[in-house]
Amino acid sequence: MTSIRARLPDFIQLTRLHKPVGTILLLWPALWALWLAADGVPDFKVLVIFILGTFVIRAAGCVINDFADRKFDGQVKRTSYRPVANGRISPTEALLVFVVLSLVAFGLVLLTNRLTVELAVVGIFIITLYPFMKRYTHLPQVVLGIAWAWSIPMAFAAQTNSLPTPIWTLVAGVVTWTLVFDTFYAMVDRDDDLRIGIKSTAILFGEQDLAMIGVLQLLTVFAFLLNGQNFGRGGWYYLSVLLVGLQFLSQLYIARHRDRDACFRAFLSNKWVGLTLFLGLILDYHLPLETLYLK
Repeated sequence: MTSIRARLPDFIQLTRLHKPVGTILLLWPALWALWLAADGVPDFKVLVIFILGTFVIRAAGCVINDFADRKFDGQVKRTSYRPVANGRISPTEALLVFVVLSLVAFGLVLLTNRLTVELAVVGIFIITLYPFMKRYTHLPQVVLGIAWAWSIPMAFAAQTNSLPTPIWTLVAGVVTWTLVFDTFYAMVDRDDDLRIGIKSTAILFGEQDLAMIGVLQLLTVFAFLLNGQNFGRGGWYYLSVLLVGLQFLSQLYIARHRDRDACFRAFLSNKWVGLTLFLGLILDYHLPLETLYLK
C-alpha cells in the first residue's frame, strides 16, 4: 500500500494548498464584510473562524470541482495533471475528503450562532452545485459569484446576528467581480472547453468578451461606491475604489490579445483588487482622512 506520506503531494494538489490565490480571493470579501459589520475591528474569535473557514471551504470547493470534472480535466491542458482526472486519487477518496473538509468548516461555524449556521448550510449547497452547472448553462460563473459572496451575509450574521439591507449591494458587487476574474480564468481554457462541451461566460461572450468584462467591472465599481455610501465610508475608501477601477483597466490591457498566459495574469491580478479595497477600509476606519485634515 502506498504510504500516506508518498500520496501527500496528490492530496495537496487536490485541495490546491499549493495554489493559495483562490483562497486569497475568497478571503477578501469576508474581511471586507467583517470590518463593515463591526464598524472597525471585528471580534477576534469571529475573525479567526472566518480565516480558518476560508482555507477549509476553498479546499472543499476544489475537491468537489475535481470530482465533478474528473472526466473532463484530463482533456484540458491546464488541468490534465489533477490527481482525480489521472487516477492518482479515486473519486471515492475525493468525496471522502470533501465530506471531511465540509464537516470541519461546519464545525467552525458551530462556534458562532444559529443564523450563521443556517447560512452555512445554504453555502455548502451552493458550493456543491457550482461545478455541475458547467454542463447546463453558460453562466456557471454566476453561481460561483453567489458562492463567493456568501461569506458577506455569514460575516454579518456572525458579527451582529443580523442581515442589514445594505449588505446586498456589496454582495452584488462581489458577484460581478467574480464574473470578471472567473471569465478571465475561463478564457484560458476556452478552446479546450469548446472542444469537450464545457460551458462558461468566456464562451457565451465570444468576441465581445473584453467588452462584457469591462461592463462587469463598471458594475463592480458602482456597487463598491454604493457600498461606501451605505456604510458611511470616507476618503480612503473612495480612493481605494478609484484604484480598483484603474486596476480593472490594467487587466483589460493585459488581456487585450486574449492569449492564455495574459488572461491568466489578468485573473491573478485580482488578488491586488481585494487587498486595495481592504486597505482602503482599514485606513478609513483607523486613520480617516477627515481627521488628518483637522490636524
